[in-house]
Amino acid sequence: MKTMTIQTKLKQLQTAFDQDLQTITNLEQLEIVRTKYLSKKHGLTIKLLKRLPQLSLIEKKQYGPMLNQFKRFQESKLNQLKLQLQNQTNLDFDLTLPQAPANLGRLHPTTQVIEEINQFFRYYGFSIGEGPEIETIDYNFRKLNLPEGHPATDLQDSLFIKEPNLLLRTQTSSIEARILTQYEPPMRVVAPGVCYRNETVNATNAAFFFQYQGFVVEKGITIQHLKGILTKLHQFLFGQDVKLRFRYKYYPEVSPGMGVDMQCRFCHGKGCPVCKHRGWIEVLGSGMIHFNTLKACGIDPEVYTGFAFGMGLDRLVMSKFGLTDIRKLYGGKLAYL
Repeated sequence: MKTMTIQTKLKQLQTAFDQDLQTITNLEQLEIVRTKYLSKKHGLTIKLLKRLPQLSLIEKKQYGPMLNQFKRFQESKLNQLKLQLQNQTNLDFDLTLPQAPANLGRLHPTTQVIEEINQFFRYYGFSIGEGPEIETIDYNFRKLNLPEGHPATDLQDSLFIKEPNLLLRTQTSSIEARILTQYEPPMRVVAPGVCYRNETVNATNAAFFFQYQGFVVEKGITIQHLKGILTKLHQFLFGQDVKLRFRYKYYPEVSPGMGVDMQCRFCHGKGCPVCKHRGWIEVLGSGMIHFNTLKACGIDPEVYTGFAFGMGLDRLVMSKFGLTDIRKLYGGKLAYL
């Protein structure tokens, strides 16, 4: 073996050993490094020492002490590091390692229902949309066929931040107006979100509430498509035995409009305080998107048709979880828990 080869190999081992030391964080890794360099059969340092007999007498005297010194240095470093690792307390752990999740709490009932409905509509090719809660009057009213002076724009119903153009959205239809304006059909979108209205808080109403908006704009869409998807949705949520009724109802942004009622899950149609003794609970409003709404959003109503619906999630949640008072969902009082 040539002298230069011994020098080069020794420098390489020194560099590699220093680098390996930096990677050691536990006793298992330390033993791997010890085996790599000091194993009697395969250790890199030991292999180099075993080549000393091949050198000349002068070279043995020159490089023998250097190799033995390097071996003792490795043993000393590894022993010191082993003591440090053994003396570490349980507080020394890697904060970047994933920890088992704490079993604390659960999703809010409204969030659970939103995720469940999202799953249903994704299956039918719908995208999930969103929009701002502070909205302009243009998207909240004007593009939805609600002209100036319409009763729904009155201060008794709407919470204005800055009159006359800025308010808390009163309906998730504002998300529909934004998407219809910004994108081109065909489109299938649902959009859950919170809305705000000037309401007196009682067992079934609150000043803020959750709605779930959905709309489709494509060629050849009819009201039968709307009835079909709404029936499947309620069967998905409440079972095949759910009873619905569809009736004509006026909504400015759709024509014709269609209200959907679900037979009360508490009294099964006999009448109770939850359904106000009617036997049915109105769960959503819907209809074919109005000619004026499509036109205001830049869509040609002679080419495309579509339907839209908006449901009050709070009443659906109350029916699904057996809650008789909306304040149990959001009141935060012990009396309602």
